[in-house]
Amino acid sequence: MSAKGRPERELRPPGDSAAREPDGPPKARAHEREARDPSVRPQAWGGRPTLSRRDLELGRMREVYVEALAEGYALTDEELSASLTATLAKRPKDAGWWVFGYGSLLWNPIFPFAESRRARVHGMHRRFCLWSLASRGTPKAPGLVLGLDRGGSCQGVIYRLHGGCALDELHLLWRREMVTGSYSPRWLEVESDGKRITALGFVVRRDHSQYAGHLSIDMQADVIAHACGAFGSSADYLEHTRTALTGFGITDRYLDRLAACVAAKGCVASAARQSETAR
Repeated sequence: MSAKGRPERELRPPGDSAAREPDGPPKARAHEREARDPSVRPQAWGGRPTLSRRDLELGRMREVYVEALAEGYALTDEELSASLTATLAKRPKDAGWWVFGYGSLLWNPIFPFAESRRARVHGMHRRFCLWSLASRGTPKAPGLVLGLDRGGSCQGVIYRLHGGCALDELHLLWRREMVTGSYSPRWLEVESDGKRITALGFVVRRDHSQYAGHLSIDMQADVIAHACGAFGSSADYLEHTRTALTGFGITDRYLDRLAACVAAKGCVASAARQSETAR
């Protein structure tokens, strides 16, 4: 089997009179509503649905990798459970149930949560460095998704799970993030609103066969512009992430530059949007 990725302020729930932040765009509240309700299923450009909670409950994420590759490529529920158990054994005693989101968890967390805050992790950066062979691409035309890789820093969002259902939610999260073992789950120290918080994060494994390394911006854009898989295109993934970050008041110049390159190549997401507009 193959080796199986300004100070921050709390994002208040919608309806809270203190939720309107003077310098925060209205989209932040929309993302808050969508993220808090796991029944909300984001739509990819062109109407293709992206990953849902039901998909995870039915083991659909594993199925798409088995269908695309082979039975032995995706981790079994027993292997996923063992991985989660090992990760929980390393959980610091004073750690809460925080999860650090930097990619799709920003716009499609799926799990319910008690609160969310902007946060930054140091020593790692967000990068399209992981090949997607089923969910956002295919074995013949791989896509790319984000991973946390060495160096720099990354600004994202931390979510606090409800303690009473944290373990159940983590089991579903493992079905999503650890389907092929391409990430290393770690307890990271993040900074949020001047405080240090321990949060669970998924760091890309450089020894995994899906690790793409440091591709040039042009090469990343070429892949993202054309790759599409069972849960949407790589271009959708990029655009949803950029939109979510903007909603949370976060600017990522790397993603903005990459999006401009993808647009210049005429991505599949753009074609789908044009098709929808013409209807």
